[in-house]
Amino acid sequence: MQYNLTMAQPDPSPRRIPRDTPPELTPQAATPAMTDVAIPAVGMGDTRPAEPTPTAPGSVAAPRTAGAGRAAPARTRRAGSARRTEADRPGSTASAEPGLVRPEGTGPAQTRGTGAIRSDGPLISLERLRVLREFADRGTVAAVAEALSMTPSAVSQQLKVLAREAGVALLEPDGRRVRLTDAGRALVVRADEVLEAMERAATAMAEYRGSPRGRVRVALFPSGAALLLPHVLAELADSGVDMVARDEDVPPSEVPRLLADYDLVLTHRDERAPSLGGPRVSSRVLMREPIDVVVAAHHRLAQQGAVVPAELSDETWISVRTGFPVDDVLRSIATVTGVQPRIAQRLNEFSVIEALVATGYGVALMPRYAVRHPDLVMLRLAGVRAARVYDLATRPHAEKRPAVAMVIAAFRAAAYRVTGTEISG
Repeated sequence: MQYNLTMAQPDPSPRRIPRDTPPELTPQAATPAMTDVAIPAVGMGDTRPAEPTPTAPGSVAAPRTAGAGRAAPARTRRAGSARRTEADRPGSTASAEPGLVRPEGTGPAQTRGTGAIRSDGPLISLERLRVLREFADRGTVAAVAEALSMTPSAVSQQLKVLAREAGVALLEPDGRRVRLTDAGRALVVRADEVLEAMERAATAMAEYRGSPRGRVRVALFPSGAALLLPHVLAELADSGVDMVARDEDVPPSEVPRLLADYDLVLTHRDERAPSLGGPRVSSRVLMREPIDVVVAAHHRLAQQGAVVPAELSDETWISVRTGFPVDDVLRSIATVTGVQPRIAQRLNEFSVIEALVATGYGVALMPRYAVRHPDLVMLRLAGVRAARVYDLATRPHAEKRPAVAMVIAAFRAAAYRVTGTEISG
């Protein structure tokens, strides 16, 4: 059937044409009002004829159904009707926000090309998570600003924005300072996991680029470094791992702070003290080192192989600063004897302690593998558990980074070479 379509002039009193009227029965003088025409959408299962496309005179236009030929435009809705997008439908995995991809299921969405993640609601910036973790490690805004080369006001602003992103208060007043709320501490634990995963991803990509496996920053207490570091570096030779070591002479309670600047911390504690650990610290025992009494070669007890605490009650002691394993053992002796030790000096440098003991200035407790002076005699301490334990501390999951795992293995091998004993854990 052939018919012509012309652009009719508006009828001052247009007639409404029923939707199901076939095109061939529609008078040419009547043009349906466009706002009342529903155009089928592709894939909606609607097979009603679409509105004919105007053609040139003398040509034939066949009726088209939605889904055939060119894709039909989306179905229009009357004014005031609710519009529902794909992202609004229950169970949809599409995101209503541009640039966000929400994975299948309940996992977080990630932004395309941005350093941000999101949960079911807020966007959370990776860089602001890093600032929050620094605050948890360092305790003050000023310390965070110095560590990240930012101004204190910029740090405060980043934390405020992060609180808005999280939708909860992360900080609360604490006198003239601020501290983390319970929600803030919980977010820090998750921040550790997220940032560690990002570091592992960067390490994996570096391996594909053929670059070295990465740099590992290690803090060690001085006597532990003297004992183990040469063996560790020998183990890592030609491994592709760049290990950067620094000596840090601090008590075990300072390990969480050190982990703000180091990937791995070698620390020591009295063997009776609890092991390090917590939601943000992962610790593994490396080795056990006995602690002995050292005296000068001419001391009255020098010929004995061992001593009991009661024999030391009248001695003058040279000890280390409080909070370190050797001092903990000395306090244990005081508990056994009931006599407070007479401490003349507190020094953390074992070579200085050795020099003073060798001249007869006093006696001391020293880790067995740290004694170097030729004029000293070591006596086993009987009746008291006297040893220090070496711990390797990292952030949780840090050992999943190949470079960190390799350094941990090198420390284990070094400890075995020194003690001849392998400790699991």
